[in-house]
Amino acid sequence: MRLFSRLALTVAACMAAGTVSAAEVNVYSARKDHLLKPVLDAFTQSSGIKVNLLSANETQLLERLKSEGKDSPADLFITTDVAHLHAARVAGILAPVQSAVLAKNIPAQYHDPQGYWYGLSARARVIFYAKDRVKPADLSTYEDLATAKWKGRICVRSSSSTYNQSLLGGLIAVMGPEKAEAWAKGITDNMARKPQGGDRDQIAAVAAGQCDVAIANTYYFGGMQTSDKADERDAAAKVGLFFPNQADRGAHMNVAGAGLTVSAKNKAEALKLLEFMSGEAAQKLFAEANNEFPVLASAKMSPTVAAWGPFKGEKINVAMLGENASQAVRIFDRVGWR
Repeated sequence: MRLFSRLALTVAACMAAGTVSAAEVNVYSARKDHLLKPVLDAFTQSSGIKVNLLSANETQLLERLKSEGKDSPADLFITTDVAHLHAARVAGILAPVQSAVLAKNIPAQYHDPQGYWYGLSARARVIFYAKDRVKPADLSTYEDLATAKWKGRICVRSSSSTYNQSLLGGLIAVMGPEKAEAWAKGITDNMARKPQGGDRDQIAAVAAGQCDVAIANTYYFGGMQTSDKADERDAAAKVGLFFPNQADRGAHMNVAGAGLTVSAKNKAEALKLLEFMSGEAAQKLFAEANNEFPVLASAKMSPTVAAWGPFKGEKINVAMLGENASQAVRIFDRVGWR
C-alpha cells in the first residue's frame, strides 16, 4: 500500500460505492499523472463530468481490480500497452463496448476486435544508431539485427519488459514462432552487454559508445530530445532514429489504451470519456505531452515527432501482441534473453 500516494488513497476512499453522483466517472490509471491529467481536466471542462483518478502501476491496478471484482468503483481502466490491456481482458476485468465515435476515430488495428479495449495513443519500437559509427544504409529490418554483422553491437532492455514481449509477440504473428525464436536467439547472441535499465538507458549507451545500435520506443527518444537535462539532449543528438522494414510490412507499433470495466456504475460517463480521449483535443494533448503518435488520423503530431518524418507502420491488429505475450516469454527463457 505504500506505493499508493496519500492522495490516491484519499481518492480511492471517495470512489467507494454510494459516494459518487451520476456526473462523475472513476478511473484507475497506470499512465503518469502529468501525461493524463491535462486530458482529464479538458474533459471535465467540456462535459461538466468530474473525474476521480487513482494512479498506480499496472500490476497493482490489475490485482486491485481482480480483488474488488464487480464491487470495484472503477469505471475505466487506462494502461500503457497492449500486454496489460490483454491481461485485463483475460482476467475478466473489461466489458465490451461499441461506439460509432470510437469506430470512426480509432483504426481497427488499434482496438480489440470485440471492443474490450481501445488504443488511445501509438508508439513505434524501432532502431536507434550511433551517427558516427553506423550509416542509415547499414540498417534495414528487425530481422537483419539478428545476423552476424551486429555481433556484440546491440543494446536492449530485459525480456521482462512488456515492450519487448510485445515486439516478439508481433514477430510471432508475422514470422511464425520458429523464425521468431531464431530472431530472439540472434539478438541475444549479438548483445553488447547484459540487458539493464530502461529504453532511455539503451539510447544513452549508444551515445556513450557501449553499443552501436539499440531497440527502444520512439517516445523515449522524443523525451530525451526535449529534456531539461543537458546530458539527455546531448546523448539524443549523437543518435539517429531508424524505422525498420519500410520496404515490406513496416515498423512495429504498440498502443496505450483503455477499457470499460465490468464493474462500471457510470457507464455512460465512462464511454463519454473514452470517446473524448479519441477526439481531436485529447489526441493533441497526448501527442504533445509524451511525443506519441495520435491514433486519430486528423490529429497533429508534436513538432518533435513530426521531424522524424513519415514512415510505414505495421498493419496487424495489435491485439495479437498481447495474445502472443506468453509464448514470447517462453521463447525469451529458452534463448537466454534475461
